[in-house]
Amino acid sequence: MKRFLVVAPAGRDAQVIQQLLEGAGLEVVVDSDGELLLSALPEGLAAGAVITDDALSRINRERIIQAIADQPPWSDFPFLLLVRRGADREGPKAVEAKMNATIIERPLHPASLISAARAAVRARERQRLGAEHLDERNRAEKKLREFADTLEQKVAERTRELASANDRLTAEIAEREKAEARLVQAQKMEAIGQLTGGIAHDFNNLLTVVVGSLDLVLRKSGEEAVLRLVRNALQASERGANLTSQLLAFSRRQRLSPVALDINAVIGGMRDLLVRSIGPQVEIETKLQSDVWPALADPTQLEVMLLNLAINARDAMIDGGQIVIGTKNMAALPEQVAAELDDGEYVCISVSDDGPGMPPDVLAHAFEPFFTTKAHGKGTGLGLAQLYGFARQSGGIAKIQSEVGHGTTVSIFLPRTHERVTHNAQSQSRTHPTRRARILVLDDDDDVRTVTCESIRELGYEVVAVGNAAEALKRLAGEHFDLLITDVAMPGMTGVEVARHLRSEGNTIPIVFSSGYADVQSFGEELSEEVILRKPFRLTDIAARIETALEPSSIREEATA
Repeated sequence: MKRFLVVAPAGRDAQVIQQLLEGAGLEVVVDSDGELLLSALPEGLAAGAVITDDALSRINRERIIQAIADQPPWSDFPFLLLVRRGADREGPKAVEAKMNATIIERPLHPASLISAARAAVRARERQRLGAEHLDERNRAEKKLREFADTLEQKVAERTRELASANDRLTAEIAEREKAEARLVQAQKMEAIGQLTGGIAHDFNNLLTVVVGSLDLVLRKSGEEAVLRLVRNALQASERGANLTSQLLAFSRRQRLSPVALDINAVIGGMRDLLVRSIGPQVEIETKLQSDVWPALADPTQLEVMLLNLAINARDAMIDGGQIVIGTKNMAALPEQVAAELDDGEYVCISVSDDGPGMPPDVLAHAFEPFFTTKAHGKGTGLGLAQLYGFARQSGGIAKIQSEVGHGTTVSIFLPRTHERVTHNAQSQSRTHPTRRARILVLDDDDDVRTVTCESIRELGYEVVAVGNAAEALKRLAGEHFDLLITDVAMPGMTGVEVARHLRSEGNTIPIVFSSGYADVQSFGEELSEEVILRKPFRLTDIAARIETALEPSSIREEATA
């Protein structure tokens, strides 16, 4: 609550204070006898109170001290105490010592009172935010305690039931330790994912500036020596973009387009690609359940994951061997994965090899990003991390079973779907005439905004750049634009919120969203693939997105000489 209590029983003090604070946009309630204040303190209500020294002397001292003491743990209620200059305050000092009070002498300056009130509101909001964080932590701790209590109860019951079977009791304790280890591992992977996702997002902004600038140099320079260096730099930038893509996959911030898939058909369609990629030294065998259910996943990403797993398996078998790719329906989940997935039916895809296997210390870190046992320069250590992120973002999970001398099996569990399997239509290339258009670019990053505008100008469009949502909405309300290109993640209003505001106002301007990542969980299904410009983008990418976005618009054709 953002209301202020005014406790001022004498004269027109309450009325004057109320007018001042309401004029500053604050909600004010006059509390003549202090009863509202005494009830608000223990409940943690109200944003603060303005109280005069004569009002403080009239309120029962023991009651207000007790009310202050009864505040919630998060609350330190702010008082603005108005005192007459030079007045004797010996009486209320015992109360003042218990208060979080800002002393303001009268006669007071309105600006001083308003400034102090707003400071109190901000302090109160920080207290409430801290309370929310505390509540979240307490709830999490409660859940962990409940989990621990339940686990302890099960162990105790099983101990009483199987007191005569000491070996089975030992097995129960070992299972408990495994459950705790899985919980710790899941928490660690989540923390690493958040870190890598943030790094990848920021790095994509940097790469956008680098790639865009190099693209412009490539178009403007005629010196072959310069062009050769630029092409090398672009190749390195593309490798950096692939690296961030893998990081976003691991952190579950990549955008997926899941559809109902015939998993056996996907694997069958990849066979020639797998054979060519793996080479003649390794035999590929498939063991596909004939009636396997449709699964929900992104087909492109699934093919990339399977190819990566096959290549990893090949690299593990130095002298050649066999890779077995299998599918099966999972009406009931194995115990080691059931605790980490929602109830339901799943399809399991497994890739097995008869290589040397992994020792336990390697297996424990296999899904962590940048962890690899390959020689320097032979791998990034992101393949399995990317697989883990893909599986989790798809609503499933990935697991590894391996033993030294007995090979390795990587299993992907994907949720079953009852939707009909769809097949992608062949895309048709189209050409569009060059059009005159006026484009507004909204991005809070100065460097990204600059290189984006330069790229658009290079394409022959008129462009206007703004750095915040408020300025963009102002320009759109007063000027004509044919297209808005906006960053998605921005402070204040996100690009999606800007779009919603425009649509609510009846503005139908085409919008393209540029983003280092644009995930459905954060921004919703409204960000279809056709309206996303992924960072870092090349000049050809932005040209294609602009042309697609402008296609329905009635923009006049560029005049020809």
